[in-house]
Amino acid sequence: MGSEALQVAVICTISWVLWKYFRQYFVKSPLDNIPGPSSGSWLYGNLRQILHKDGWDFIQHLTDRYPGIAKLHGPFGHRMLYVFDPTALHHIIVKDQQIYEEAAWFIKFNRLRFGPGLLATLGDAHRKQRKMLNPVFSPNHMRRIIPIFDKVGRKLQRAVEAQIRGHNGPVEVDMLVWMSRTALELIGQAGLGYSFDPLVSDTPDEFATAIKMFGPAIVKMNHLRRILPYLPEIGPPTFRAKLVDMFPHDGVQETKRFIDTMYRRSLEIYRGKLQALRQGDEAVAKQVGEGHDIMSILIRANTAAADEDKLPEEEVIAQISTFIFAGMDTTSNALSITLERLADHLDVQQKLRDEILGTFDDQDNFDYDKLVSLPYLDAVCRETLRLYAPVTQVFRETRQDIVLPLSEPFQDIDGKMIQEIPVPKDTTIAVGILSANRNKAIWGEDAMEWKPERWLSPLPDAVTQAKIPGVYANLMTFIGGSRACIGFKFSQLEMKIVLCLLLAKFTFAPSGKKIKWNVANVRFPTVGDNPKPSMPMNVGLYRREASE
Repeated sequence: MGSEALQVAVICTISWVLWKYFRQYFVKSPLDNIPGPSSGSWLYGNLRQILHKDGWDFIQHLTDRYPGIAKLHGPFGHRMLYVFDPTALHHIIVKDQQIYEEAAWFIKFNRLRFGPGLLATLGDAHRKQRKMLNPVFSPNHMRRIIPIFDKVGRKLQRAVEAQIRGHNGPVEVDMLVWMSRTALELIGQAGLGYSFDPLVSDTPDEFATAIKMFGPAIVKMNHLRRILPYLPEIGPPTFRAKLVDMFPHDGVQETKRFIDTMYRRSLEIYRGKLQALRQGDEAVAKQVGEGHDIMSILIRANTAAADEDKLPEEEVIAQISTFIFAGMDTTSNALSITLERLADHLDVQQKLRDEILGTFDDQDNFDYDKLVSLPYLDAVCRETLRLYAPVTQVFRETRQDIVLPLSEPFQDIDGKMIQEIPVPKDTTIAVGILSANRNKAIWGEDAMEWKPERWLSPLPDAVTQAKIPGVYANLMTFIGGSRACIGFKFSQLEMKIVLCLLLAKFTFAPSGKKIKWNVANVRFPTVGDNPKPSMPMNVGLYRREASE
């Protein structure tokens, strides 16, 4: 009886997968008349091109060649849409977001790597988590954690100075390593009330290294994780875990080690927080952050919440893993590419340094209002996050048939002018974050140039009239709607304080080594063909007498 039930389950699963993927060969779709590039291959479609670590040219081709929307080919010829038209983005991200949900593979994979946190929940569960977390990411709370940012940033200052002390000139320093260690310590102390790395040794914490290697591991298995929703969960979890252990794929094994490491550390942090809170104010005051960190506040709020608003323990623990990864990788890589741009534009670097030194004395504590009102610092951050958004695209799936409006009509394959597209249920949508930020129809012919000055005068009417649905600076960098990045203010504050402290003390120039930025879950730099994330720079003291 058991074997018959298993056979029926296997047959049903195979039949469902075959129907889901091959029905398009028998059913005409309204997407067939949408222009788009030819398929890269029948097996992978255009996914291999859009997700490949060297996929920048293909993404730029989509941006330059198509009017905000293009038909892509998914695996096995499955139809997809690539979208960066602002009106269409507003419907996908805001107006009809309950229909354009996160892709099933994305939710399932995030649940595996982080647990049921913000990046792995939908609907009411997601809204409940955001409601609990929103207060700790408010501007008022950001003001309270500035002293933590300042303390960690000054540790970074001393650490970088130690690297170059005793040398007559600039020294090659891998700034990605230091940005990663700093971002981890910032999210650790301010977000979790936990210190990962005192920033004193020359080598990073093992945990920081594990997180930084996760991006390259994902690149190795970008296509594999998209089949997760279609794999039946056969047998108990122990049996499935054994199958994963036996799976002969480097990316899968590296990802498994990352997940195991992340969960162990998250559980350790949670139990330490819970124990301190139960012991009372004196125990909390002895912890990193003295109870002002995001996780301590979240646990207290969750304990005091009404039963219907409480988050289960596993969801609270999952937020820790989510914060660690999301808070470290995106910010550290954004800081690294900002330093690279400043190194390549020494006039911008000096202009920004002058603004910082004219506002803050080296010994000053940072004032929130002064920090957020520095116009050139803000312009440098905005322009970097516009042109080099850490996340290149996100994916959505339609939960029902729907009509998608566009801002401008365009000519379909049959020569007909159309301004809306009927989108069938189960269509995968690639939201082109980078394309929206670089769209010349909105940002002008200089959209591909890194020009912080563009933010020092009113933006073009095309930008303001487009009503791009992002939560930050008319950009899609932090997405928008109910799934916008909840920590974007936290990230902005981190970037600005770290840049202020570094530029006040050091100069940055290219190392002469070829830096290559890779398309990934979060873009990351490497040197030449070495897959290890790295970004060496020549770093010198701006005021040598200050260190003597």
